[in-house]
Amino acid sequence: MHTEKSSAQDIVSAGIAVRPQSAEGVGAGGVYTVVCHDANGNLKWTDSFHNLVVNQGLQDMNSKYFSGSGYTAAWYLGLVTGPGSGTTFSATDTLASHGATGSGGWTENTAYSGNRKAATFGTATTADPSVISNSGSPAVFTMTSNAQTIAGAFLCSVSSGTSGVLFSAGDFTGGDKFVDSGDTLTVTYTFSLDAA
Repeated sequence: MHTEKSSAQDIVSAGIAVRPQSAEGVGAGGVYTVVCHDANGNLKWTDSFHNLVVNQGLQDMNSKYFSGSGYTAAWYLGLVTGPGSGTTFSATDTLASHGATGSGGWTENTAYSGNRKAATFGTATTADPSVISNSGSPAVFTMTSNAQTIAGAFLCSVSSGTSGVLFSAGDFTGGDKFVDSGDTLTVTYTFSLDAA
């Protein structure tokens, strides 16, 4: 007698890939635009440059927005003195270490009339990115000394002194710029938040 044996086996394998946690990020960055006119209103130069939002600025943004801690809407623009070849910005910069007296990296330029200029921001856009700027009311610096070298600009929370919050700083992409008494510098700061 003949016996046949047969064996059948089905193997099914299935898997599902799941990200255990969702990661979202937010990108933030600002751009300074500076336009210089001479005492007669003639355009001398213009430059736009990205900034470094320093650690103190990031902490201040989080504290004010999420904790409602020490909120102020007062912001001021200042100028950075050259030469730019010795100008370096660090995430650990503060007004106390780099304000009017300066130490290492960069120093504030104060060869203009009055104090730092108010940055009056308009309404933030609802798009992604959300953008806010002071383009509707740019800060204007009237220079009071000849042969000044300007290397960039910064944004802080006080009109003078070193006790406030430094939010950001940056230097010109096209190298140092030279100004004389009577020149005006018009400074616009544009800040963007992008859901990444």
